[in-house]
Amino acid sequence: MSVHLPRLLAAALLLVAGTTAAAPLAWVPNQKSGSISVIDTATDTVVRTLTAGGALGDRVQALDVDARGRTLYVVDAGHDQLVVLDPATDQVRGKVAIGADAEGVRLSPDDRTIAICAEGQHQVLLVDAATLAISARIKVRGRNPEHCEFSPDGKYLVTSNEGSNDLDVIDLATRASVGSIATAGHPRGAAFLPRSSMLYVAQESANGVDLVDFDARRKIATIATADRAAGVTVAPDGKRVYVANGSGSVTVIDVASSAVIREIAVGKRPWNMAITPDGRKLYVANGRSNSVSVIDTRSFKVMKEIAVGELPWGVVIAP
Repeated sequence: MSVHLPRLLAAALLLVAGTTAAAPLAWVPNQKSGSISVIDTATDTVVRTLTAGGALGDRVQALDVDARGRTLYVVDAGHDQLVVLDPATDQVRGKVAIGADAEGVRLSPDDRTIAICAEGQHQVLLVDAATLAISARIKVRGRNPEHCEFSPDGKYLVTSNEGSNDLDVIDLATRASVGSIATAGHPRGAAFLPRSSMLYVAQESANGVDLVDFDARRKIATIATADRAAGVTVAPDGKRVYVANGSGSVTVIDVASSAVIREIAVGKRPWNMAITPDGRKLYVANGRSNSVSVIDTRSFKVMKEIAVGELPWGVVIAP
């Protein structure tokens, strides 16, 4: 037994850190259950369910995770707060009062700033990740900002504004909105290509995804998808874009040609997604099926459907 003890200790430490050497963990905020399902992407099984010791409310909207998988930032809209959670112990490290009707949350590329899209307040809150102090409240030009995305260089923040069919561009140096970009209709999830100014934005009412040249601050194309496009994820190598459609599918787009190359059926009302760092597995939250579909990105086939809590909002995997 003593021969294997160092190996067992090392494995235990990796689990505490929120990841294994072979495969990361996937975090699924279950909106109505007030819980977070933890999926081991090596086995595609739920290995734990987090509730912040039972303190999360029944509107867990979104979450993000730091690069090491050691801290979760959870929007608990039922209690109008951001909960900072230790995933290894399920203990709350801190709380931030963020007001009513917040939804999206995103951690900056350097892990120093938390951006919260306060949809009903028509503003973005910036929170210092070290002190948990609100450092700025930024009024957007549009209406109902739902998703927040940092530009790859960390200099700008983009919000998708459901109520005004546009994007706000926020300069993080001046902490002000410096412009807006018109979209095709009802923008939802968004994602930048790696190391690029190209941004893909799901357009729910337009049944497509907009390709936006962020440097030029303009939409250059709308690629048709299935009905009610809601979530967007980009492959780590930047070669494919995946769009979750509320009608029950994922559209796969080839970046080089902007052509749709596959339509993959998943569960009911798929929302937000995440892809493993190696790009081989796509995890899709099926909001009305209370499940996560696991897609093999090489065969374009659903490998498994994993039962989670009620109304899963999305999936997050540490980069």
